Amino acid sequence: MHPARHFLDTRIQTLVARARAHPFALVCASDGTHVHAAHAPVLLDETDDLPVLRFHLSAGNAVTAALLAGNRSLVVFTGDHAYVSPDWYGLPDQVGTWNYLSVEAEGPVTHLDKAGSTRLLDDLSDLFESGLAPKPAWTRARMTPGRFDAMLPGIRAFSLVPSRFEGITKLSQNKPQSAQDGVIAALSERDEGIAIANHMRKLSS
Repeated sequence: MHPARHFLDTRIQTLVARARAHPFALVCASDGTHVHAAHAPVLLDETDDLPVLRFHLSAGNAVTAALLAGNRSLVVFTGDHAYVSPDWYGLPDQVGTWNYLSVEAEGPVTHLDKAGSTRLLDDLSDLFESGLAPKPAWTRARMTPGRFDAMLPGIRAFSLVPSRFEGITKLSQNKPQSAQDGVIAALSERDEGIAIANHMRKLSS
């Protein structure tokens, strides 16, 4: 997490939307000796408080072992990002940096049972298959009877109720408006910078 508090973002709905837009997250856990990390698609279920995260990992993953041993997890969602050249500020004595959006969720996890694991996998398929329309959505009903149940022990599914749910919104907001405008103009000319330029416009409007 970036130490500058003026980049800290605690708007829950904004962070949920950001994480859902970039659901392939980094799941981290320590076993007391090593810190392990694995990538996984993560679902966020909204509640009256902080969202509940659900994800699954390979049964043989080192992160899985650390979580099953009762260790806490840190899940990191990396959103849009872009390099910012010091030339774009129109100010002297600047250095290059990176503008970016991120979300972090930290907390204890619960190992989901067979029913919970199955529900998670169905929810993941429903979500991502719906984005492939007009292709008919794949469901596990297409699988050979018994095959899904035979494969299920190969994964472990978890839910995480965050004790900390925060994000970083670093969009040059610590710079004068003229410098922000220069960054927006430069990023808008580059395919990889358009998304961040748009975020900067919204923040400064």
